[in-house]
Amino acid sequence: MHSKTSSYVGLLYVAPALAFVLTFTVYPLVQMVWMSLHNWSLIAAKKFIGFGNFVKAWNDPQFWTSLEFTLKYTILITPVLMVLGYLIALLTAENRPLRQFTRSVVFAPVVIGLGASSLLWYWLFSYDFGLINRALMDLGVIAKPVVWFGADADIALGAVIVSIVWKVVGFGTILFVAAIHAIPGEIGEAAMVDGASYWQRVRRITLPLTAKTILLVTLVSVIGSLLAFDQFYIMTAGQPRNLTATSVFLIYLNSFPYLKLGYGAALSLILAGIILVCTCLQMLLSRRSHA
Repeated sequence: MHSKTSSYVGLLYVAPALAFVLTFTVYPLVQMVWMSLHNWSLIAAKKFIGFGNFVKAWNDPQFWTSLEFTLKYTILITPVLMVLGYLIALLTAENRPLRQFTRSVVFAPVVIGLGASSLLWYWLFSYDFGLINRALMDLGVIAKPVVWFGADADIALGAVIVSIVWKVVGFGTILFVAAIHAIPGEIGEAAMVDGASYWQRVRRITLPLTAKTILLVTLVSVIGSLLAFDQFYIMTAGQPRNLTATSVFLIYLNSFPYLKLGYGAALSLILAGIILVCTCLQMLLSRRSHA
């Protein structure tokens, strides 16, 4: 009797959290699955079509173009964020005033809204008034202003990558610094006594002992890149010819301007499946590094 009463009390404690998860996670997910099985527009009655939206996605050239562009963006930006973030962390890990100040400067853009930073960089890359075109012309790198957005997808991708690296590299840097600080100092001191150079200590001690943090930051970076939307919506608007429309941008276009809610839900589920695979892969690698 006492055990049964304790179970009810425990259930009462977890009820708010359970209600929150059911309301804001489980119900929207079930609703999205249900929507993906329908041809549903806000201006017409919904019609059950089974897996028709998934077949449509398979045969949609724009779906593959957007997915390829999203993967290309993820593959290009993730190594840059990881290597640059880790190098900055190594250079600023010691708690000296100048290095602490440098960490603060690198981290500052992280607290700026992505929309605001995208507008800032859109202005910096402006064809007519952008400071970047002006600086490159003054340095003799280019003879005339570059059309960064709307003409060439690769040039636009490079410009967006520059803006996002500036925006988020500080996030990984701070996590790497915390991981480096967690390494017991005695290990590094013993290696120094044995005559290990700085880079030998980094390669044999620092990198292996921060491997779990590296995998975590990699996963966060990959997921964030796969979900990229704001920067492309503001800076490229998918142009030219929707070649810079990411997967989330395509979901937005179909769900809202085109009012194809069922197709948008199907695209969302496909992207969620890709992210789930990346997450499982990271967990597998994390367990292996821990073992």
